Amino acid sequence: MGSVDNGAAPPVLEMRSIKKSYGSVHALRGVDFNLRRGEVMALLGENGAGKSTLVKILAGLESADEGTILVDGEPTQLGSTRRSRSAGIAVAEQELSVIGPLSAAENIFLGGVPFKGAWTSARLAKEARKHLDAVGLEHIDPRTPVETLSVAERQLIEIGRLLARDAKILILDEPTAALSDSDIERVKSTVLRLAAAGHSIVYVTHRLGEVFEIADRITIFRSGRSNPPCNVSDVTLEKVIEKMIGRPLEDMFPRRAQSFRAAILDVAGITTRELPNPVSMQLHAGEIIGVAGQLGSGSGALVRAISGVDVVESGSIVIDGALLPPAHTLTDAIKSGIAYCSSDRKLDGIFADLTVSTNLMVPAIKSISPNGLVSRRRVRELTHAIAGQVALSPTRMPHKTGTLSGGNQQKVALGKWLGISPKVLLVQEPTRGVDIGARAEIYQHLRTLAEQGLAIVFASSDLEEVHGLADTIVTMFRGRLIRTVPATSISTHEVLRDITHPEEAQI
Repeated sequence: MGSVDNGAAPPVLEMRSIKKSYGSVHALRGVDFNLRRGEVMALLGENGAGKSTLVKILAGLESADEGTILVDGEPTQLGSTRRSRSAGIAVAEQELSVIGPLSAAENIFLGGVPFKGAWTSARLAKEARKHLDAVGLEHIDPRTPVETLSVAERQLIEIGRLLARDAKILILDEPTAALSDSDIERVKSTVLRLAAAGHSIVYVTHRLGEVFEIADRITIFRSGRSNPPCNVSDVTLEKVIEKMIGRPLEDMFPRRAQSFRAAILDVAGITTRELPNPVSMQLHAGEIIGVAGQLGSGSGALVRAISGVDVVESGSIVIDGALLPPAHTLTDAIKSGIAYCSSDRKLDGIFADLTVSTNLMVPAIKSISPNGLVSRRRVRELTHAIAGQVALSPTRMPHKTGTLSGGNQQKVALGKWLGISPKVLLVQEPTRGVDIGARAEIYQHLRTLAEQGLAIVFASSDLEEVHGLADTIVTMFRGRLIRTVPATSISTHEVLRDITHPEEAQI
């Protein structure tokens, strides 16, 4: 759990009966929220529950339609980023805003922290030192370009920037969404350190396990309404999930396959720039393989190599009895029946400005455009069939994909490949940035596809996801495969040991 017991402390932030609407859409329906000094308050809820709207109001990016906001007991009008900063509130967004070529010190003070006197490189580095130290980056030279740092270190610099603005209320929006398990520990440790130093922290996350490790209290939003805050010690994970989705979640993961069909994919001794050690693997129709590993372990590199995104330097890949060409490309893989869904849906998983219908039809464009002309009938039949397979409402077809929730965007990114009837589906981080309810849906859809004969390989840094969804688990560490084992024959603890300290594993 989080910081010291501060149950008697008055709220440093209090929001009463906050309402916010966008036309006919009621984003917040009279929510209440409070935060005490030196505590970590987890703010939870499915996508669309109202969390982001509340954060935008606190950041000064939106104004509440109704309600009262008090900071240190005094009524406060926010409504602009300047007023929020003056009130001691600062937000670290989920999408990193650091600038790679600039130094750590320059990024810390990016955005106009006032200084008296000359801004010299030496002075900037000196002033930044205390903020870097405060977020656990004692080992970083303030003059180091941020582009040379790890994702976790960049995330901590984002938090350090909040401290440079003298923020007493820190809002961290999905700070660990793109991090591996070991990097997550660094961020969690920093959060606890800041809370112990007296900062009040609003922690927004979909990773519920983190909540029980660092938070003092939890506030759950659902459908624009708030539940009364509760102490972490008074609830269970099952109870939290039930409050978030409005119904009991009997089982997060669907039942595993009892048997598989014939082998469909044979990977024999392949190497790439990120996989210097030969990797071999066999995949059967109807099987789901989960590849576990931290960032840089080779788990993602293995998926990219099979897909043709990364160049295979040696070894061979055979799909359904046919040998892929040496140094095969993504196009070669697709033609052979291999579909690939990357870890960054916004970068290359979806066309955010195009409609859902267009996104779903793109991979299968040839089948719906006889004689070079797109058939509206075939488009409608194809996209509605895919929507049914991944539980997307047909009413969303004309909407821009970027306006959907993270869970629905991920359904589009996965579903678009079903139009080409692939034999193998490769997925990196299948539920990154997706809320708990949508996660369960995606897991069920993947299992249903496997039951229909699709072979699936997914790489994930979420060990609970790997252990719960996969039939077979592959563990990787520093570019080498540690072992391949049935999921029922290995514990989550053993998976973690494999991907962090494999020399300790008794294999």
